[in-house]
Amino acid sequence: MIAILDYDAGNIKSVEKAFGILGEETILTRDFSVIEKADRLVLPGVGSFADAMEHLKKYELDKAIKDYVQSGKPFIGICLGLQLLFESSEESPGVEGLHLLDGVVKRIPDGPGIKVPHIGWNSLDFPNKGKLFEGIDEGSFVYFVHSYYLEAADLSIVKATTEYGCHIHASVEKDNIFACQFHPEKSSTVGLQILKNFARL
Repeated sequence: MIAILDYDAGNIKSVEKAFGILGEETILTRDFSVIEKADRLVLPGVGSFADAMEHLKKYELDKAIKDYVQSGKPFIGICLGLQLLFESSEESPGVEGLHLLDGVVKRIPDGPGIKVPHIGWNSLDFPNKGKLFEGIDEGSFVYFVHSYYLEAADLSIVKATTEYGCHIHASVEKDNIFACQFHPEKSSTVGLQILKNFARL
């Protein structure tokens, strides 16, 4: 069973629907006992870094996430859910992230032909191809909606990158922690394959 964290994030239903298409059993929850028993855990996210951290702390899900990661079972963060795993974000100065991984989140710089937020399809490069991308060709397109991007401290955990006015760390993997800046649940067959790969870890 895949638990999807319910902390008032905006893209929860679309994530639930995508796993449903794959025939995976999911549950929306903020119940600690349910989270603890889940085979896999998903941290979705749409909105601001500060608001998300406030909601996670309100429901004490920051602790639940850290305990779950310690268990060694597969965990994935999606979009803002990726950013929250790191130290901090330029979007919300002074707000500490979950800091399960080292790195910072920066604003996509303005430039010629660059509209922020970055909304739309962009292709992926695989500097270190990870488990989420089994059966997926380099150069495949996925769907992004974001104004801020990850700069991971450890390049070895970066499994996919893209270019949009800057070099974006689009997906990371370390031990049982996985995360995508893009929305696999909105990325057609490529995204479904990514979620399928996660569900089979």
